[in-house]
Amino acid sequence: MVVAVGTDSTVSGDYNADAITVLEGLEPVRERPGMFIGSTGPGGLHHLVYEVVDNAVDEAMAGHCSSIEITLRADGTCSVTDDGRGIPVEAHPQYPDKSAAEVVLTVLHAGGKFGGTGYKVSGGLHGVGVSVVNALSSELEAVIDRDGRRWKLQFCNGGEPVGELTDTGPSPESSTGTTITFKPDPTVFDHVEFRAQTLTERLQMMAFLNAGLCIGFTDERRPKPVRHEFCYPGGIRDFVRHLNESSEALFDEVGFLSAAEDGDEVEIAFQWNTGFNTDGIHSFANGINTVEGGMHAEGFRSALTSAMNNYARDRKMLRPDDDNLQGDDIREGLTAVVSVRLEAPQFEGQTKAKLGNTAMRSLVQKAAYSGLSEWLEEHPTEAKLVTGKAIDARRARIAAQKARNTVRKSALGGAGLPGKLTDCSSGDPEEAELYIVEGDSAGGSAKEARDPATMAILPIRGKILNVQRSRPERIFDNNEISALISAIGAGVDGATGENGFDDAKIRYHKVILLCDADVDGSHIRTLLLTFFFHRMRKLLSGGYVYIAQPPLYSTKVGTETVYLKDDRAKDAFLSDRPNHRNEFQRLKGLGEMDAAELWETTMDPARRTLLRVSLEEAVTADRIFSVLMGDDVDARRGFIQDNASDVRFLDV
Repeated sequence: MVVAVGTDSTVSGDYNADAITVLEGLEPVRERPGMFIGSTGPGGLHHLVYEVVDNAVDEAMAGHCSSIEITLRADGTCSVTDDGRGIPVEAHPQYPDKSAAEVVLTVLHAGGKFGGTGYKVSGGLHGVGVSVVNALSSELEAVIDRDGRRWKLQFCNGGEPVGELTDTGPSPESSTGTTITFKPDPTVFDHVEFRAQTLTERLQMMAFLNAGLCIGFTDERRPKPVRHEFCYPGGIRDFVRHLNESSEALFDEVGFLSAAEDGDEVEIAFQWNTGFNTDGIHSFANGINTVEGGMHAEGFRSALTSAMNNYARDRKMLRPDDDNLQGDDIREGLTAVVSVRLEAPQFEGQTKAKLGNTAMRSLVQKAAYSGLSEWLEEHPTEAKLVTGKAIDARRARIAAQKARNTVRKSALGGAGLPGKLTDCSSGDPEEAELYIVEGDSAGGSAKEARDPATMAILPIRGKILNVQRSRPERIFDNNEISALISAIGAGVDGATGENGFDDAKIRYHKVILLCDADVDGSHIRTLLLTFFFHRMRKLLSGGYVYIAQPPLYSTKVGTETVYLKDDRAKDAFLSDRPNHRNEFQRLKGLGEMDAAELWETTMDPARRTLLRVSLEEAVTADRIFSVLMGDDVDARRGFIQDNASDVRFLDV
C-alpha cells in the first residue's frame, strides 16, 4: 500500500567534475583520526569499509547502481566494487591540474554529497568521504570504468600519489563503476584484521534498507573462501520478517506504507508478535541507524497511538469511560522499521544518532496515520488481534499499577537506596563505580576489598527476571531489578507513568558487572545486559557499562602468585616458561578469592582488566538478545554454535 502525499525523486542531477564540491584539506586526518572515524579501534577500522560502501550505496539511492561487491583478501586488503557511473575523471574546476577522481581521493569532504549536484540524498554518519580511507591506508588503488574507458589511480603512505591517473584501455564489455582497494595502515590502527561478522551484519542491513540492491561479500582469507549475498526485493518488509524470525508473529503479513513530499521520503514496515517488548521500533535516516530515535520515530509513535485508539473506539472495543490505550500498550510486541530519506539530515544527541529535522515528524505522522488507519480497515482480522493484545496489555498495566504504586514510587522516585547497596562516599558520578556482584559470598569479599571512597557494591541474589519474555510491568515485581533501578538512580525506559531513563541522573559512570566465568555467571550477565538494553539503553550507548575480567587461573612463580585471564594467557605463559612445573589452580568462583586477591586481580584500577560494552549496531543487538533470551531454542542453539569460538568479539 502506498500513501501518496506528493511526488519527487531521489534521482540526482549530473555526476561530473562540476558536481564535486570541496570543503577542506586532508592534512588533519592522520594527526587526529578519531575525529573522523570515531576511534582507531575495531569500530574505526570497520568504518573505513562502511565509508567506501556508503559511496556505492549513494549511487544506488540515486538510481545508478544495482550491485556492490566487498572482498577481504589474504594480503590484508579490502576491495569494494560497484556498478555505478564511476567517479568522474575529467579535470576539476577548483583544481585544474587534478582530475576529479584525485580530488575525491585526496581532499577531505570532497564528493558529490557535499552540496554539489551529484546526489540529492546521501548516507553515511561521519560523511567524510573516501579520502579519509586513503589518508588512513598504507596503500589504495582506484579502478574506474567510465565512458567506455578504464582508469587507474594509486596511492601509498596515507594518500601520497603513485604516478598520475592512467587510462589503461577500454572498459570490459563497456561496463561502468568503481573499485576501491585499500589496506589499513598498521601504524594508525590498533589491529588491522577485519572481522567478517561485523561487516556482514552491516552489509545485510544496508541491503534491507535499499530494496533490490544486491550486496555480495567474499572472505578470501580462509583456506576455503566464504561467500554471502544479500538481496531483498521486499526491502524493509523483509527486514521486519528477519527481526521477527525468533519470535512468534501474531499474523503472517507484514504491513507496509510509504509516502513522499518535497523530495523527502518515508517507508514503514510493521508486524506484531506475541512477545511483550515495547521498544521494537527501529528507525533509520539515509541508511543511518538512529539508535536514539528522533522526529521520524516520534511521528510514527504518535500516529500509531492515535490510529489505534480511534479504531478501538469506532469498533466499541473500548467503553466510553475507558482511558485511551497508551503507547506502550499498543507497541507491546510490535516490530517496526521506519526509514526516511531527506536531503539535509540534522543529527543530534551524544552519539549523533537522533534525527532532529522537525519537518520529518509532520511528514511521518501524516503518512503513518493515514496508512495505518487504512491498513486497520482493510485487515479486520489482524486489526482485531492487535487491538485485543493492546487492550490486554492495558488491563495488565492498570492492575499492576494499582497493586504496586507505593513500591514503584520508592524504586523509581529516588526516595531511598536499596538496603543491600554498600555505597561509596564520593558524590561525583565521574569517579564513582558500581560493582554488581553475583551472590552474597563474592559480595562480601568485594565489600572488604573495595576502595570505599569510589566503589559501591550491589550483590545480586540468583537470576534476575528475563525482561525479554515479560510484560514491562512485571520488572518492578523483581527485587533485584528494583534494587538496580534505585541504585543507578536514573529511572527506566518504557515504564508507564515515568519520564524515562535520564542519563544526567546516573549516580555511577562505571557500572561494572562482576560475575563468575562459568555458565551461571554468563547467564546472569546476559540477563543484566538484556535488562539494560531494553530499559536503560543509554547506559549502554553512553559507554557506562563494563564487564570485569577476573582471571581463570593462578600459579606460583617462586613466592609470587601469577594470575592468568584465560586459556590463551595460560598457553602464552607456558610458551614463555616451558620448564614451569607448578600446578595451575582454576579459579571457579569469585567467592574463592579473599579480599586481597579480588582487589589485586579484578578491582585495583592500576591492574584490573575491564571490558567496555559497546552498542554500535542496535538492530543487530536487538536480534541477538531476542535469539538468546527468546523462546526459539533452535535459533539460540544455532547462534551459540556459530559464535562459540569467536566469543571474544561479542559486543552488544
